[in-house]
Parts: sequence; structure tokens; C-alpha cells
Amino acid sequence: MDFMETTINWSELSFGYMKTDYNVRCYYRDGKWGELEVSSSDIINIHMSATCLHYGQEAFEGLKAFRGKDGRVRVFRMDENAKRLQSSARGIMMAEFPVERFEAAVRQAIKLNERFIPPYGSGASLYIRPLLIGMGALIGVKPADEYMFMVFVSPVGPYFKTGFTPVPVCIMRGFDRAAPNGTGTYKVGGNYAASLVAGKKANEKGYAAVLYLDPKDKIYLDECGPANFFAIRDNTYITPASNSILPSITNKSLLQLAADMGLKVERRPVPVSELGSFEEAAECGTAAVITPISRIDDLDEDRSYVYSKDGKAGRTSEKLYNKLFAIQTGDEPDPYGWVKIID
Repeated sequence: MDFMETTINWSELSFGYMKTDYNVRCYYRDGKWGELEVSSSDIINIHMSATCLHYGQEAFEGLKAFRGKDGRVRVFRMDENAKRLQSSARGIMMAEFPVERFEAAVRQAIKLNERFIPPYGSGASLYIRPLLIGMGALIGVKPADEYMFMVFVSPVGPYFKTGFTPVPVCIMRGFDRAAPNGTGTYKVGGNYAASLVAGKKANEKGYAAVLYLDPKDKIYLDECGPANFFAIRDNTYITPASNSILPSITNKSLLQLAADMGLKVERRPVPVSELGSFEEAAECGTAAVITPISRIDDLDEDRSYVYSKDGKAGRTSEKLYNKLFAIQTGDEPDPYGWVKIID
């Protein structure tokens, strides 16, 4: 650990990839998964006709490990990530990776790269990326018969360098993240590819993300870029329900915390017409936990909804952020059994 502390400036880390020592891999062949394998290479040998390259048979997850004040390493709700990866696999007809083996692979990847786990209080964490891809060589459009699961890690800084500071987002009706009854509920690469053009246009206009509306009627709120959306009004936590939204593990956790903090919780279709009635608005996900929204500009309707005039986050959003982050890092007790300690 001493060597890494002298070569990495933890407080200056970006949210990007850094090569670490090892990754963990597992192959599905002849109808069954093999044993976990350790590799020091960050290169994958893949057939040019693999289904992940041609037909989008690819799914992934993202989670983090934190070093606590007590020196112990904690991972947040990795069983939920394993279950969501299984859901994605079913959605695009890939072999499902067992939950217990997912957790074993994550644990092994963390322990093998322990010297890359940022110290407590640095503002950085170890990002963990499980990946499942179709490896079988096919020309016809059908599921592969071979797959690879892998886990690699990288130390990362905060997703937004500004920290817990409200950011502006926009609505642009000319773009959709996912199709009605499509793959929006699965964490597959195609959904992110579909968001790149709109995201770039939003960034060029000074916005942090796009708040997508439902892809069918453009009446209801959907996802906020790569994150879920939630709002606060009248002591109520409100988040959209939709068949094109990725089920966020962070949002699921915040719903539980909000209820336990005495808020009413509502997961339901949220019409865009409600934007003007919210007291606070935010996006939430693994990368940033919670990112408060300062304002939402509807670029098609030439309307703006302001949630922060002083550049500060709303009181309820800040309270939820502090509570969840404290559980993740071990600063507060975990009564829910969400955190796994890596020994």
C-alpha cells in the first residue's frame, strides 16, 4: 500500500480507467460455466464474428468498494447487481451467471487489487465493472453458444468533479434512450450508445445530462441520462415508474431510506406537467450516488424549472446522500444488510 500511496494522487483521480494488476474471468462452453480464472492482461481475445460485436449480446454492471475509517473494505449490494445482470442476460438471451459466483468473482478481483483501493476520506473509491459478452462466432442473428464473464476494477475519483453541487439538465424530445417495450430495463451497451448523441448535444449547450421523456407519448418522465430521476414535494419522494427505465439499485436504496426517514414514497408514472411543482429534483446512480439538479430546461417548450437558486442542494437530497454514503463507507450502521465486508 505504501508504494501506491506515493505514486497515485488519490484526490486528483478522474472517473476513468486505470490499469490494475488483475481481472477475473469465467467462460461458458458446452452448456456450463467453467471455473474462475485470474488474468493479468487487459486484452480480450475475441473472434471477429462474436455476437457481442455484431448483435449486441453484451451486458454489464457497475458497483464500488470503499475503504472505511476502520480500514475494512466494503461493497454495496453486490447481490442486487448480480440479479440485475441475470435479468439483462435473460432480456437479450445470454447465459445467466450465478449470483454466488458473481459475488465470488467480485471479492477475488477486489482482493487481488487491494493496493488500488483508495484510502478513507480521499473522496475516491474502487470502481468494479462486471461484464458479460457473447463470444460465439456466428453470422446468423441468433444467441451465441459461448460467453465470457469478467470483472475488472479501477480506482476512480468523483463522477462530477464539482462534488455534491446542483447541475442543470435539459429535455430534448427529438431523442430517445430506449424504445417502447425495448431493452430500457436492461443494462446493455445499446442503451448507452443510443444516448451518446443527445448527451453530447446537451453537454455542448452546458447541461450535465438529458432528462428523457417516455419514448411512446413524450408525456411522462423517464431516465436522466445514465441515471434514475427523483423529486421531492410535500415530504414525498417521487420517482418515475416505466417499462423503459433501468431499475437503479441506488434508487431502490433511497426509496427505503426515504420511507425510514418519514417521507412518503411514490414510484409511479410522473407526467412532465408536474415539473413545476417539485421542491427538489435529482438524478441518482452508482457513479455519483445523488446529483442534485439546479434546473431543468425544456428546450422544445422554451420553459425552465428551477430547483436551486443559491447553488446548493436541497435539504432532503443532501440528507439522503449523507445517509446512503455513510452506510456505504461504514461511517453509520447498516441495518439493512446491504454492505458486504471483503476480508
